[in-house]
Amino acid sequence: MKLLRTNYSSGAPLEEIAGYSRMVKVGPFVSIRGTTSVLPDGTVYGEGSPYEQTKYVLEKHMELLKSAGSKKEEVIKVKVYATDMNYVPDIAKAYSEIFLKIKPLFTVVGTTMLNRPTQLVEIEMEAVIGSMVE
Repeated sequence: MKLLRTNYSSGAPLEEIAGYSRMVKVGPFVSIRGTTSVLPDGTVYGEGSPYEQTKYVLEKHMELLKSAGSKKEEVIKVKVYATDMNYVPDIAKAYSEIFLKIKPLFTVVGTTMLNRPTQLVEIEMEAVIGSMVE
């Protein structure tokens, strides 16, 4: 079986230098990786707030999914990397505002640091186009 692959860029210069995509769609499978709350001007949105950073990234992911022909109801897995596990209640609050009724897999992993000290969360997501919640 052959599946069409489409790479999506966020426009970050490092993507071309290092050779990676923000999102890849293969057939009905959509994967978004390593997204933080960095704004186009290079500043970090929601500095000091894991809730605001999580909400911003998840909203960004919803737009990316839309560009791939997917939607939040088709998300099957979300993984969040947090620089402090004490952020989990704030992360879960932002997450539940989108996914409470959909219930994809959800994992928060502690990490010592991200690219910048002001980045508190990094999020990955996977969706399967055509999947439905029972």
